[in-house]
Amino acid sequence: MANVTVIGAQWGDEGKGKIVDWLASRADAVVRFQGGHNAGHTLVVGEQVYKLSLLPSGIVTGTLSIIGNGVVLDPWHLKSEVEKLRGQGVEINSDNFAIADNCPLILPVHRELDGLREAAAGAGKIGTTGRGIGPAYEDKVGRRALRVCDLAHLDSMEPQLDRLCAHHDALRAGFGQPPIDREALLNELREIAPFVLQFAEPVWRRLNKVKKAGARILFEGAQGVLLDVDHGTYPFVTSSNTVSGTAASGSGLGPSATGFVLGIVKAYTTRVGSGPFPTELEDETGQRLGERGHEFGTVTGRKRRCGWFDAVLTRQSCAISGVTGIALTKLDVLDGFEKVKICTGYRLRGKVMDYYPSHAADQAAVEPIYEEMDGWQGTTAGARSWADLPAQAIKYIQRVQELIETPVALVSTSPEREDTILVRDPFAD
Repeated sequence: MANVTVIGAQWGDEGKGKIVDWLASRADAVVRFQGGHNAGHTLVVGEQVYKLSLLPSGIVTGTLSIIGNGVVLDPWHLKSEVEKLRGQGVEINSDNFAIADNCPLILPVHRELDGLREAAAGAGKIGTTGRGIGPAYEDKVGRRALRVCDLAHLDSMEPQLDRLCAHHDALRAGFGQPPIDREALLNELREIAPFVLQFAEPVWRRLNKVKKAGARILFEGAQGVLLDVDHGTYPFVTSSNTVSGTAASGSGLGPSATGFVLGIVKAYTTRVGSGPFPTELEDETGQRLGERGHEFGTVTGRKRRCGWFDAVLTRQSCAISGVTGIALTKLDVLDGFEKVKICTGYRLRGKVMDYYPSHAADQAAVEPIYEEMDGWQGTTAGARSWADLPAQAIKYIQRVQELIETPVALVSTSPEREDTILVRDPFAD
């Protein structure tokens, strides 16, 4: 049986939570491999709604859930999220949950710096969640990060604090802020350390044992390919690589383990925060999509920008991330539209393009070229087979997979786990 890597193939918020939850019930281990608690997943299981932003989605089903080394970890948020889920009856212990001991930590200073930068950026705001993700990744690459394993050695970390403070104190001075209070930081870390360390281990060892046993591993990505720090709409991106290849480096398993790559694709397009968005609709249609799709960020609560499906961007994402098949979500949001549109190309200063350019000025200047299709009046909500779908909805799905040059593996027709049409089983490949 194959392993499966799940990624978002747009700007995030594609409905990964429901799909990962559906797959997690059939997996033996679920691994988060990048990002931090800026990733919001909403799971609906029966009458219970779970909102996750750091913990792997498998934790709700009792599946072994692992936070890999590619994630940046806010230990205080971790404790809060664990306590909230335990309050909902979810069992979380060192048998079913583990954190890579080489995970970088998000510290209070990172959150502060994130907020200071955004406040000072004016029109140049990137639209971060303000949770310290970017500054934490910067410290990781700058080799001054504190990691989970350091929590067991807090009495001998003066050299690391020297490096950290030398960098951050200079930045803070530029914003008119006082230096880091080292003793206060150490006290906070001493208080939280026992909670985090109970779950810490070299998770690559456990994952390799799972792999050798022939068990099924589900790699859970956060955000989306269009927010990838290399391949996304730079600089309006996240601070990590969100493409499928990161599953290998961010978990401690080699690339041969990543298996079937499932790209989650919404039946229309949304984006949170700043940045270019070729098919954005700032009219009644865009408002209708947002209202019907309940388009508000799980983490930030911010209203999402909405637009027609962009086949150019999605095709590009699927190619860059080696997507094997897509899971098409929120098809029911398009129910009742007389006409629906799909972006099939761009026009940039008179030139027709079949890809999204890299430069920010060009990205902002492209004009979408649309193909219009008849909509459908019947409902797709809750459909569990092709026979339950209106004929025109099937034509829409077929046209989408044709344009993005990637087959549909799943169709999700509601937030409920079982409201899913299975076309191709990712675990059976």
